[in-house]
Amino acid sequence: MTDHQATYQRLCDQFQEATMLGTIQQLLEWDERTKMPPAGGAYRADQAAYLAGIIHQQKTAPVVDEWLQELAESPLAADPHSDTGTVIRQLRRDYDKKTKLPKSLVEELTRTAVEGQQVWSEARAADDFAKFQPILEKTVELKRQEAAALGFDITPYDPLLDDYEPGESTANVARVLGELRDALVPLVEAIADSSQRPDVSIVSREFPIEVQKTFGAQVVAAIGFDLEAGRIDETDHPFMVGLGPGDVRLTTRFDEHNFCDGLFSTMHEAGHGIYDQGLPREFYGLPTGEDVSMAIHESQSRMWENQVGRSHAFWEHFYGRAQKAFPGALADVEMRDFYGAINDVRPSLIRVDADEVTYNLHVLIRFELEQALIENDLQVADLPAAWNEKYRDCLGIDPPNDADGVLQDVHWSAGLFGYFPTYALGNLYSAQFFAQAAEDLGDLDAQFRRGEFAPLREWLRANIHTHGRRYSAAELVERVTSKPLSHKPLIDHLTQKYGEIYGL
Repeated sequence: MTDHQATYQRLCDQFQEATMLGTIQQLLEWDERTKMPPAGGAYRADQAAYLAGIIHQQKTAPVVDEWLQELAESPLAADPHSDTGTVIRQLRRDYDKKTKLPKSLVEELTRTAVEGQQVWSEARAADDFAKFQPILEKTVELKRQEAAALGFDITPYDPLLDDYEPGESTANVARVLGELRDALVPLVEAIADSSQRPDVSIVSREFPIEVQKTFGAQVVAAIGFDLEAGRIDETDHPFMVGLGPGDVRLTTRFDEHNFCDGLFSTMHEAGHGIYDQGLPREFYGLPTGEDVSMAIHESQSRMWENQVGRSHAFWEHFYGRAQKAFPGALADVEMRDFYGAINDVRPSLIRVDADEVTYNLHVLIRFELEQALIENDLQVADLPAAWNEKYRDCLGIDPPNDADGVLQDVHWSAGLFGYFPTYALGNLYSAQFFAQAAEDLGDLDAQFRRGEFAPLREWLRANIHTHGRRYSAAELVERVTSKPLSHKPLIDHLTQKYGEIYGL
């Protein structure tokens, strides 16, 4: 082993150990959101902050800078997209960013995020924004401090967005999502004007929760989520967390009178889980074994939820099983009517319940509001009114209360500013990747009718999962599809699918 190789190994050991600590922190978060009693919140905040401080110290130790300087001039970094070149390049980027943040700020951000989620949960249950306002004001101020420490040229939102979409800019995201909105609005209007309306009462019948759990587990296993290396639990706001090779946790929720919420939330999180299970195990804890960005992660979850799970071909395979599982609700329902019900399009209050067409408008509202908060153009006290105004303007809906309005999402309570736009970007990446997969693999619908989901899963693994952070999101989409990210594949998908359903 050469001196450079020995230094490289020390670097990898340092970061893989930090990742191990990070998974312990994530396990505490999973427990907090699924099993922890409410009274444990204060001490859990201290635990999380303590671990965050240790991890920050380990990743920003001066010796890391010394190792990276040595390796930058070594043959190991000669090819920036090789295994070693990717690790050196991405860890240098991460180190330069993290060393700008004081340990005390990292700890306080983490502590406030845990406290904030506890307060948010109570405030939402009580429909009481005033209860949540003080901790949200503190969170926004801490995020502004974080942005100032990281530095920015144009807007403090840029460095926060970079946490989830490395290398992306607020201006470019606004441009891309603006083009999407311009194309979506007339489609939403055309659907609203259609005389063909699905009978949505079909999916609001009685669907026993225990049967939903069994059916959902069968579906996610069929599409390729390995339940021997993962599990499914319940929570208020579904999420996925990877706790290490062989341990990927999905969470979901169920409503006896909402078939779509339980199944599609489970499929969505399974899409995230399939991505995590597809990352190279041998590189776990290093950039070559990590996801590219949150938008790429979201592209995987939205693809399995929407392009696959809400497709006609998928239900040609699964509908008979669904009728047997839920005879009281579906025995007398024709598949075409069920298919229309699960793809109903209409403006709605709740983002996670939104249909495939209007969903991105919910994201755009949040993107604009959180920019305004971080840029100090909107005060937290004025957030509920601003939220309600945007819902009236964009979706023609007046939220009846804050629980189903400004308090519906957990993200701001956890300090996740910059996260929301990745949902819409994920939809764009999803459609573009899926179109390319169809071109490469042939008739995907025919495969889905036969219950064959492995070809798509393996295509995603080979073209996306296996690369880790070797390429940026923008580089990856061009590498896979030979085109830059565009809103057109998503609009083409939505126009064709919903044109058929609504007779447009």
